[in-house]
Amino acid sequence: MKNGELIVDVRGMTKHYDGRAVVDHVDLQVRAGEIYGFLGPNGSGKTTFLRMLCGLLRADEGSGTCLGHDVIRESEAIKREVGYMTQRFSFWEDLSIEENLDFVARMYELKKRRQAVRESIEQLGLAGREKQLAGQLSGGWKQRLALTACLIHNPKLLLLDEPTAGVDPKARRDFWEQIHRLAAKGLTFLITTHYMDEAERCHRLAYIAYGKLLAHGTVDEVIGQVGLTTWSVSGPGLPHLAEELRARQGIQQAVAFGNALHVSSDDAAALEQAIAPFRHAPYDWRKIPSGLEDAFISLMEVSKDNFAK
Repeated sequence: MKNGELIVDVRGMTKHYDGRAVVDHVDLQVRAGEIYGFLGPNGSGKTTFLRMLCGLLRADEGSGTCLGHDVIRESEAIKREVGYMTQRFSFWEDLSIEENLDFVARMYELKKRRQAVRESIEQLGLAGREKQLAGQLSGGWKQRLALTACLIHNPKLLLLDEPTAGVDPKARRDFWEQIHRLAAKGLTFLITTHYMDEAERCHRLAYIAYGKLLAHGTVDEVIGQVGLTTWSVSGPGLPHLAEELRARQGIQQAVAFGNALHVSSDDAAALEQAIAPFRHAPYDWRKIPSGLEDAFISLMEVSKDNFAK
């Protein structure tokens, strides 16, 4: 598929458990060659949505296409063209890297299986480690093995569910450099993450909370949709100041960022009125552009838990 062409185009995707919608009429469009970030708190429906897209779960409602196939009726065709990397390491720890990859190649019935395994090992820097047991690998190397296995059948779309959870910063950076190299060659990604720095590496984002899609677009577009005004305040006794600010009407959040607080609201006039009594020495106040984390904290705080009684 050509860059810009829709790889994912679904509408109204819905899944119920125990009478509650864990994914509630979600629309999503992802273009070829795009790195699309899918964000939200734990239990927000991200994993369920990914599983519906790749045919592991059947949607209760919804329609559309994934890789040109009907997302409801053609799940088997979708499975063959998608790579899915789960949250937890899902390979056999008592098998070697090579044996794990060979198993995946057999599962996809690759004609040149041994060649595919050998090339996969070389392309992603696993040469020399192919006989090592998967259970002996560090978190970063397990992550690399999982990505290699996802790619062995040359998928057009990769669904990665919190792929960097539990790995060190260098491994995370190396992983994202690999993602961008693959995307530049035309591979498409839908990636769930909790890390704001990773979200900012994506071409576009969607934010889902308790099953509902609340915002989507580029980083700047998502921040704009939330519509926050944010002030930064520095000075002594910030934890106590934060408690006082959170108790005032017109302030939606007062969150520590390093040696300062970010104080935000979607009502600029009410916010200025609320902070006015505190705008004096020893505090230093300045208005700043709202960041992605400010926007996501705001979205989390206004979201309603669909499993709350």
